[in-house]
Amino acid sequence: MTVIQAQLGEWDNLNHLLVCEKTGEACIVDPFSGEHWLAACKKNDWNLKSALLTHSHWDHTRGVQTLFDTGVEIWLHQDEEKRGWAGPDNGRFTHSALSTTTFKVGELIFEIHCTPGHSPGHITIIGNGVIISGDCLFLGRCGRTDLFGGDLEEMHQSLVYLKAVLQGLPSDWLVLPGHQYSVSDGSIPTFLSVSELLNKNEALIAAGNKEEFYALEFLAFDDSLAEKARRKKARN
Repeated sequence: MTVIQAQLGEWDNLNHLLVCEKTGEACIVDPFSGEHWLAACKKNDWNLKSALLTHSHWDHTRGVQTLFDTGVEIWLHQDEEKRGWAGPDNGRFTHSALSTTTFKVGELIFEIHCTPGHSPGHITIIGNGVIISGDCLFLGRCGRTDLFGGDLEEMHQSLVYLKAVLQGLPSDWLVLPGHQYSVSDGSIPTFLSVSELLNKNEALIAAGNKEEFYALEFLAFDDSLAEKARRKKARN
């Protein structure tokens, strides 16, 4: 498998292209730019057949319409409807929270874990040496839970679940998050090994202890996004 990671946009989004080397079939995860990935695949003679959305926040779906219009299959979890997603897409996962189904990219098989908390239908993609964690799990912490459709308790449950999953994976598999943020030592990596993540990630370390987890400072912010989320929740 070939994996290409690119930081796109002003929100430090990390996009990940997964390519089956045997078939040339490709899948883009959380496309910020459809044009960027169509051009990359054309240059390398890869068939961009599908896009996986870890969740439906605009900065992870900005390139979806362009890809959809060119015939790329758009996949996400149906529970993203709970925060207002109405497409475009042509494939939806329906499995329950804290469970898994599979998805193929050429001859590659990936596990699709439903890990809500940052959003209702957030998914984490695991297989072939990588974990693509979207905004559920960053390298030093986890995603916020105070945006519309987020849920603090669901995030805690998802991280307890993911912690157990990660502990059962090879320690050298790579964790690829949805954003490039700094970690506690001040560095700004774009990936960590599973063993490094389990030892360094504050949210995973606290997962399983509600008192410690709920006290984490990065679960909610008093900013314009939070205010918009509160207004939207009041309207609904």
